Amino acid sequence: MFGDLFKRLTAPDPAPLTGVDARVALGALLVRLARADGSYDADEIAQIDAVMMRRYDLADFEAADLRAQCETAETEAPDTVRFTRAIKDAVAFEDRIGVIEALWSVVLADGVRDEHEDAMLRMVAPLLGVSDQDSHKARLRVTQS
Repeated sequence: MFGDLFKRLTAPDPAPLTGVDARVALGALLVRLARADGSYDADEIAQIDAVMMRRYDLADFEAADLRAQCETAETEAPDTVRFTRAIKDAVAFEDRIGVIEALWSVVLADGVRDEHEDAMLRMVAPLLGVSDQDSHKARLRVTQS
């Protein structure tokens, strides 16, 4: 199902992703982060749907359908680094802060700041070209909203 997307992600010099593929890459990264602690619960699922609805102006059923595709993509995906590279190439720097905020919103959705999710986010932020300081500020904005 996602063979073409993964071929492009694993190519030696991958081309930038199209809009749909970039959505799937971001959604799969959100799912991977939510699953990092070994628990993937309703609060995290609802938060991923909310992120997709806001970010892509989707109706709730469209966001749920996209999330389901992203869940499948996440299980079939080669590695996290390729997702982040694809997102970094597809998303302007200013918007990558929004990606980090979305990731933090998923980490914090279940009310538990798990060390595995924290570690993954600390790895992902620099891969997206976002500093630890900017990631920390993004987390503060998420917790204050």
